[in-house]
Amino acid sequence: MLLNLKNPLVVLDLETTGMNIATDRIVEIALLKINIDNSEEEKLLLINPEMPIPPEVSKIHGIKDEDVKEKPTFKEVAKTLAKFIEGCDLCGFNSNRFDIPLLAEEFLRADVDIDLKKHKFVDVQAIFHKMEKRTLSAAYKFYCSKELVDAHSAMADTKATYEVLKSQLDMYENTEVEDSKGVKSKPIVNEIEKLSEFSSYDKNVDFVGRIVYNDKGVEVFNFGKNKGVPVEKVLKEQPGYYGWMMDSEFPLYTKKVLTRIKLNMMNQ
Repeated sequence: MLLNLKNPLVVLDLETTGMNIATDRIVEIALLKINIDNSEEEKLLLINPEMPIPPEVSKIHGIKDEDVKEKPTFKEVAKTLAKFIEGCDLCGFNSNRFDIPLLAEEFLRADVDIDLKKHKFVDVQAIFHKMEKRTLSAAYKFYCSKELVDAHSAMADTKATYEVLKSQLDMYENTEVEDSKGVKSKPIVNEIEKLSEFSSYDKNVDFVGRIVYNDKGVEVFNFGKNKGVPVEKVLKEQPGYYGWMMDSEFPLYTKKVLTRIKLNMMNQ
């Protein structure tokens, strides 16, 4: 099934130095843009992460220090990448929890003014796990009846993710799912807004879920001793908490959200 698009959709995959959103870096990025007419554009870049790639990570994606030492840094390509995804919705496999948060961190480090939170996200893994519970290679075999060759090659994974999404639309076109209230609906609809809503696990304010919206739409902390407590209440009653978070190893986007809330309080 071809996608019903209101905006272009960029399917993405990152290969990185590790899994820490705050400290690891991109070494390869693959972008597959699906235009509104369903024509496709590709962009594949090796990136110098400006830090060593651990040998155990190189064994997974096959990219070593010598492969990227002469390649551009993320800062050098950031504006080009931002322009490529401008006005597009975003899609990936486990992208809501990893690829998009890490990409947001890289843009912030590069001082490129792009707010990825303004884009809609479709996480193919979330759809898969909610409907079938498996991995990308298994998803590719399950939905597309193909073996995933070159798994952990960024572009191979990106193209497989796009194929899986199209097959999910075909497979679940008439499937009803019952929610916690017993209401049945067809969640897999050929609309990015609906897919984005269904493939979201939570109501994150930042990307990694350190700050979330509660059931009343209030921004609350989602970790530690202040879990469930409104951010504004904590900042008023614990003046040092803001400084502690800003000095600690939290993602840059989380700190940006925290600063925005603090500034809004000051301007009230």
